Amino acid sequence: MGKFRKWLFSGLLVLAPLGITVWVLEWVVSTLDKTLQILPNAWQPDQLLGLHIPGLGVIFALAVVLAIGAMASNFVGNKLVTWWHALLHRIPVVRSIYSGVKQVSDTLFSEKGNAFRQALLVQWPREGMWTIGFLTGTPGGDLLNHLDGEYLSVYVPTTPNPTGGYFVMLKKSDCIELEMSVDEALTYVISMGVIVPGGPKNPHLKQAVNGPLTHS
Repeated sequence: MGKFRKWLFSGLLVLAPLGITVWVLEWVVSTLDKTLQILPNAWQPDQLLGLHIPGLGVIFALAVVLAIGAMASNFVGNKLVTWWHALLHRIPVVRSIYSGVKQVSDTLFSEKGNAFRQALLVQWPREGMWTIGFLTGTPGGDLLNHLDGEYLSVYVPTTPNPTGGYFVMLKKSDCIELEMSVDEALTYVISMGVIVPGGPKNPHLKQAVNGPLTHS
């Protein structure tokens, strides 16, 4: 029974990551294949070829993104994009949603953008419990009139899905700067602490209060 249990867990360790990877790829491909539905029925690849070929939607979606990017990069396309942005900003409700989403997307996808500047060790959700957070900036505007001292804007991700999380403002003295890259910290969060950056040893830490945080 001991060997049987060992073989079972060894098999699961091999097949589980592979199965999840295949499932995610299948979901991505099937989702992007739906972009072909914007084409007229007579132009549908299933109609033209007489059979369904998985993955054509991925190629089509990539071609559309590249075409829009190429158009937006020239003078005429840039003027059209500017006009489109101005139009959306004139529509009530839509402008508030669109402007917020655009600011986030500009930060995430712009070549000069840097959504997460530094990995931090913070106490969350209560004192004595520690987790990894990411520096996103510093509070501004009217917030400065209500916060006593120096604060940091921190995003605390959930695990294993870091796209969900919490935005909090913490005292700089309560944040510890981690000597690991943002990618390493994200990997650590996604793996639920299984993949430790730099090996089994704890990373060297230093108090952020002793010096300015390094912005990459």
